[in-house]
Amino acid sequence: MSKTNTNILRSLLLLSYVIIITLVIYGFGALYSYLNTGADRSKMLHTEVKQVDQYLPELQWAPLDNEGRPIDEQTLSKIENDYLDAWYVKYVAYKTNTKQGIDDYYTKSARANIFNIIAINTENKTTIEATTLEHHPSLEFFSEDGQLAVLTDHDVIEFKRIYKSEKLITEVTEKSSYKVTLLLEDGFWRIRHLVKIDSEPYAKEKGNPPIKISKITGINYYPQVNPWDMFGDSFDTKIITADFDIIRDSGLNSIRVFVPYDSFGKSSVDSTQLDQFLKLLDIAEAKNLKVMVTLFDFYGDYSVLDWTLTQRHAKVIVNALKDHKALSFWDIKNEPNLDFESRGEKLVTAWLDKMIDFVKSQDPNHAVTIGWSNAQSANILKDKLDFVSFHYYEALEELDATYRALKTKIPDKPVVISEYGVSSYSGLWNPFGNSEDDQAAYHKTIQSVFTKNDIPFMSWTLYDFDKIPKEVVGRLPWRQNAQKHFGFIDENGIQKPSFKFISKE
Repeated sequence: MSKTNTNILRSLLLLSYVIIITLVIYGFGALYSYLNTGADRSKMLHTEVKQVDQYLPELQWAPLDNEGRPIDEQTLSKIENDYLDAWYVKYVAYKTNTKQGIDDYYTKSARANIFNIIAINTENKTTIEATTLEHHPSLEFFSEDGQLAVLTDHDVIEFKRIYKSEKLITEVTEKSSYKVTLLLEDGFWRIRHLVKIDSEPYAKEKGNPPIKISKITGINYYPQVNPWDMFGDSFDTKIITADFDIIRDSGLNSIRVFVPYDSFGKSSVDSTQLDQFLKLLDIAEAKNLKVMVTLFDFYGDYSVLDWTLTQRHAKVIVNALKDHKALSFWDIKNEPNLDFESRGEKLVTAWLDKMIDFVKSQDPNHAVTIGWSNAQSANILKDKLDFVSFHYYEALEELDATYRALKTKIPDKPVVISEYGVSSYSGLWNPFGNSEDDQAAYHKTIQSVFTKNDIPFMSWTLYDFDKIPKEVVGRLPWRQNAQKHFGFIDENGIQKPSFKFISKE
């Protein structure tokens, strides 16, 4: 064997030796860490639940007046977190008919009942989607050794959807109270007993009579340079101020703006963007413009276990904005009926129903509506809304009859057309589309229908846009290009012929 080959062989053996020694040392280190810290609970569901917001129902403790040992705020908070997480993992178990996580949140005696339900549901091909929306616990007893807590959870609002062989059988909303015993084990509060002590069907009481809607003459608003991305790093008060001057001077009195659910932080609302929204309202107030705030833009999940997170999002937004003088109306969601096919009409409607109740509970002083995509859906939940709103992009000659027919079904509430318009695009992807003069004729005609029927309106939209996010209309170029040209002002900042008819003459 040559000297060169011998050196190569020695190098390889030495490298292999180093690698083996490194792996052995790493293995002993991991074993030592395990033996000194116990089982890694970050690998278990108990800690995984804590990694992100999963379950955030409304919870309000009664004033503390418990028997036994006084409890400190930190311990009470720990009990609250583990208690709510126990509800969450139970509902996950009922939805999937699996036992994952139950051991972490329930003692051995409490698990038996849950496992029995899972076994029965599995045998009968039944699954349950459920959530709680409100809890009102009172601490009854906290033991001297700090290992046992007893509470009564009053008026728990619980929503359930029950499926048989993947077919929805029924939806139930209940108001129940529970007696709960929790034990401290391994540093976690586990439920030992959870006993329902009373229950009744729940329906939100009707509030005040419908709020009178003032005459709305408005427009849906995005800045031209950053449509669908107004807040965050793109936020510019100078642009918004100049645009609101244009809107006010055109004779309009209202704007409709959107809160994007994801980019606003979901259940952990972005405080910077919320402050920016307040600045937008400040500008609107200075320009004497009223604002319709559309919540949950681009939200599309609706799963029952997601409801507490959307509720937390709404709570922060509504409470931050509700006292502002520029705020006039809440629009729960933009065109939710477009999600009926993908998510199911009953599920979407159930979420809307509960969210109407929740927004009104947070702010009883402003009118609430839903921006349906068409008049055909506008009859849904009409009795819970303060006014009805829908969007109209159908044939103009049918608008008068469509509106009159809807008013016949809903004679006692205002009906607002909160989006309408027509694109002025005619090009490669639509050579027979409308011209700018056609667009002007459309707006002139529709304003005559508004005047004839005394219809409040909000048009789409102030500007033509250079770019449209794919989330709005998809990627198809004929849809993208048409959507770019709905504005009254073109991409160069020049008023189109339709601007003359942006408001009533």
